[in-house]
Amino acid sequence: MTVLPSTGLPPAEHGIDDRSRPDPVDDPEVGGGEPRARRLASRRPLDLHLTLARLARGPYDPTFRRTPGGDVWRTSRLPSGPATCRLVQAGPQDVVAHAWGPGAEEALDGLPHLLGEHDDDAGFVPPPQLRDAHRRAHGLRIPRTGRVLESLVPAVLEQRVQSVAAWRSWGWLLRRYGERAPGPAGEAGMLVVPDAATWAGVPSWDWHRAGVDPARARTVGAAARVARRLEECPAVLDAHGAPAAHARLQLVPGIGVWTAAEVAQRALGDADAVSVGDFHLAKAVGWALTGERADDERMLELLAPYAPHRYRVVRLLEISGRARPPARGPRLSIQDHRRN
Repeated sequence: MTVLPSTGLPPAEHGIDDRSRPDPVDDPEVGGGEPRARRLASRRPLDLHLTLARLARGPYDPTFRRTPGGDVWRTSRLPSGPATCRLVQAGPQDVVAHAWGPGAEEALDGLPHLLGEHDDDAGFVPPPQLRDAHRRAHGLRIPRTGRVLESLVPAVLEQRVQSVAAWRSWGWLLRRYGERAPGPAGEAGMLVVPDAATWAGVPSWDWHRAGVDPARARTVGAAARVARRLEECPAVLDAHGAPAAHARLQLVPGIGVWTAAEVAQRALGDADAVSVGDFHLAKAVGWALTGERADDERMLELLAPYAPHRYRVVRLLEISGRARPPARGPRLSIQDHRRN
């Protein structure tokens, strides 16, 4: 029998470690059964937290949790069913995973992709301004979850609104339509994303209650109705290249280059996907690389020498702390679509 240490999972709403809660792993009625386990021993550096950080949609994402002890818990809906994974950094190149739920075995089979074993940074030379960040983040990988709709729905929610508003909508919809996570994570409040049929059936009034305008709601519904074709995008990328996969994503009305890139960075492991049209990114890239603000066209010029690693440059920018030019002018107010 595998004996697991205390989960240390923080409660769902506040993101803190509440030691007064019973440890679900220690309770056989709650523990969710015997987990499956697997160890990934890589041949090169692997930083679990840097690699998976951008899979979280805000600090209180109910599908993603990092504990005070450093463990990463993540849920997913796979073809074989929902799964919860607990990931622990066991060494500079090693990660140990435990998984619960009907999709546990499939989740563990996908561990190499999730942890970026496919991600080849051979030949990548970072910009001079980011060499120190690259040296410090030598275990950074670009993950590939393989689950397109899971990345697409929150990306659509983030269209044209501030991140905090999108994260609030994401949490509301998951609490309304998500499924309790298998294993001990469910006791700690974690959830699994709805399936495509559930997303397609969310009524207009609940989109409104979640603070999502009709245009974004229609885009999610349209994507959910062709989810099977969208989930083929990883295979399309492998067979025909990233442009073909991006093109398939953009066949859905309401999905443009920005949304396709955001999905490709997470679900497809595309290290070259640039989020063109982002409100902040072009200015940040211009400021970090030239000391001046830039528009999208100028950003692409600056990043062109680093293809096929342009998104890797962006991740290094985020990690380095150089990605934010000095703020000027008033902040944008957060729109509340529930009042419209």
